[in-house]
Amino acid sequence: MRESLEKMLAKGVDNSLLRFGLGKAWLDEGNGAEAALHLRRCVEFDPKYSAAWKLLGKAYQVQGDVAGARQAWTEGLAAAQAHGDKQAEKEMTVFLRKLDKAV
Repeated sequence: MRESLEKMLAKGVDNSLLRFGLGKAWLDEGNGAEAALHLRRCVEFDPKYSAAWKLLGKAYQVQGDVAGARQAWTEGLAAAQAHGDKQAEKEMTVFLRKLDKAV
């Protein structure tokens, strides 16, 4: 799947949904750095994309970047609250609490 998404990107297709798919695929493979690259681009396209913020925080967390994870989840939490995305709001609140307990 990731390969076909990368082919689309190489052909010039570039949007939030494609970047979200690529970010998720890289994260599923355990590559936080590549995932963060695509997910960051995704939220640049659509700052309201709370699911992308959630995965961006996870991508940073995989890399050991606690500050990056906190920032992504904080921004994602604001986006989720602004758009009534209660599930993403709950999840990112839990992630932030766990992050605070770990440090």
